[in-house]
Amino acid sequence: MQQPNSNAPSSPVDTSQWPQHLLSLHEGAPAEDNDHERLRNAQLKIGVVKATFNPGVTDALKNACIQELLAQGVQAQNITLVEVPGALEIPLALQALAQIEDPEPFHALIAIGCIIRGETYHFELVANESGKGVSQIGLDFHVPIANAILTVENEAQAFARQHIKGQEAASVALHMAGVLEKWA
Repeated sequence: MQQPNSNAPSSPVDTSQWPQHLLSLHEGAPAEDNDHERLRNAQLKIGVVKATFNPGVTDALKNACIQELLAQGVQAQNITLVEVPGALEIPLALQALAQIEDPEPFHALIAIGCIIRGETYHFELVANESGKGVSQIGLDFHVPIANAILTVENEAQAFARQHIKGQEAASVALHMAGVLEKWA
């Protein structure tokens, strides 16, 4: 989805389906009462799978993500964190969480990792296979998965993205949980 152009002439835009972080970018966005959304979010069960490789980045991604989940009303006791060694292990852990039905299934899952390009083909292998696995688990188990596995050229790019991508992952997970609640 493109971000609204603040230089464009103002026209009526239906923002009812926009995630909160995009609403704030939309000039003249209506002030919304978030009580209903926060109440719904308080009932959601969210699973977060974090790779421990590149911990300086993945810890920051996780912290930003969990802070955003809490800020949007998710209860701390409804957030499950699973740590795995690297990005290639994330899909298997997501699959394990997606299979949990009792006492209640997860409403959304979040994948957190960081893959920094090196000198070999390993970067492409890890990026492609982890991304494919994350998408496949979501489709196979009909559970939304926000993919916050950064694929970057260097640490500077990772550090520049770690906070916003953690927040966006939380917003995407909550938004997609709402979409599936409404349309599935």
